[in-house]
Amino acid sequence: MAYTTLSEKEVQFYKQNGYALRKKQLFSQEKMTELSDIFEEQWELVGRRLNSELDTPHFRDERLLKFLLSDEVLDLVEPLIGPNIGLWSSHFICKEPLVGKQTPWHEDSSYWNGRLSSFEKIVTVWLAIDRSTKENGCMRVIPGTHTDGFSEYEEVDGNQNIFSTEIKKVDNEKAVYFELEPGECSVHDSRIIHGAAANTSEFRRCGYTMRYFSTDAKVYEEKNKNHKIWLARGKDLAGNPFINV
Repeated sequence: MAYTTLSEKEVQFYKQNGYALRKKQLFSQEKMTELSDIFEEQWELVGRRLNSELDTPHFRDERLLKFLLSDEVLDLVEPLIGPNIGLWSSHFICKEPLVGKQTPWHEDSSYWNGRLSSFEKIVTVWLAIDRSTKENGCMRVIPGTHTDGFSEYEEVDGNQNIFSTEIKKVDNEKAVYFELEPGECSVHDSRIIHGAAANTSEFRRCGYTMRYFSTDAKVYEEKNKNHKIWLARGKDLAGNPFINV
């Protein structure tokens, strides 16, 4: 079964701008309810608080592989990075209501620097579990910044920001906001500059990030201890340490 994916025009937009929005339901209602229930269970386990334990939840709960390795997601990813796809990571990201911390401007690739041989074909699918709006701190990006290389960072106030560093001299006026309904998603290049304002609304904002890389990139085992990767589709081109499914 072929699932709805990005059109050629949308793929070209992604290549030029570093992101695309998919304003359609990624999963069936039944599967989306199942995924949301898993998140609620995980969130309960960490005390309904923002917590790093929500990173790589599929390491602990392999029910999530049903979604991470699904054709619905991989058919969306393949036109962007090619047919040989590795599952790099996943993360439940939850902004609680009325929590005045923002996600500072950053590049995902900067946190993975030295862990892979290449960052040119890594894509994140950001799936909305809750409605994601400007008011509750939806993701925002600076279009076209995915070709600039690693940026320069500076320290920021940890009481007001989720991270302790932020990219210098970002023009907020250029930001594009990813407003999504539950079940809709965005895709973005790992190198694009992005962040999110604080959630000062009364509504929670939760999403599930699913991250994939082209298997022509080498994952350095010595720099990725205890990190698990799966061959999601196609062939392993670089001799990576994939988990057998």
